[in-house]
Amino acid sequence: MARRFPREFRVRAIELVRISDRPLSQVARELGVSNSALSRWVAEDDFAKEQAESLWGGPDLGRG
Repeated sequence: MARRFPREFRVRAIELVRISDRPLSQVARELGVSNSALSRWVAEDDFAKEQAESLWGGPDLGRG
């Protein structure tokens, strides 16, 4: 069974990937999550931001 991580943990993990100069694999290892999970979280967040931008015509100002 897959481990569940709280939303806030996932949000902060995504932020770390984006602001860090470390590879995603290193960030994942440091946080104790799999590369595939962290990569999926980042991809899902990218998709959500793209959807919000296309829907609202700009960055999603309601996030973060």
